[in-house]
Amino acid sequence: MPETRIRTAVPADESALGELDRSTWSPLHAVQPAPEPPYRPFFDERHRPEEYLVAEHAGEVVGYLRLAAATPLACNRHVRQIQGLAVAESVRGRGVARALLRAAMAEARRQGARRITLRVLGHNAPARALYASEGFAVEGVLPGEFLLAGAYVDDVLMGRSLGDLTR
Repeated sequence: MPETRIRTAVPADESALGELDRSTWSPLHAVQPAPEPPYRPFFDERHRPEEYLVAEHAGEVVGYLRLAAATPLACNRHVRQIQGLAVAESVRGRGVARALLRAAMAEARRQGARRITLRVLGHNAPARALYASEGFAVEGVLPGEFLLAGAYVDDVLMGRSLGDLTR
């Protein structure tokens, strides 16, 4: 079985990433409505290719993770934030999300970050378990922050130091 390769996105990934993003939309992790045509571009001035790590399996784009500055503030420059993670259904359970997560932590550290954070919906137990297994801890909860499909859902803030990348 071919190995999954993680790389930085390039503009030519636009179509594949847009399709992956639409095909993986789920109320388990999305706070925006399901995408409908006409579709917005995947990349724009606020979502640049260099902020994305792409997972390829057998030459096909099967996942992505967006790693960006947590805020534009200079005093917060040492923090990176995961602002999106998607994996194609066809490769779920094969370690693609974990590989993307580990690559993001390594890339954040390479960029000089000391911390990495993310936000995850409270009802997304699989994602929360993955993040916890990689050393992320719950650092805050915004109870009932989102009203999704008639139910209030918590926004869970998680983070970890990048000082110990052995996990």
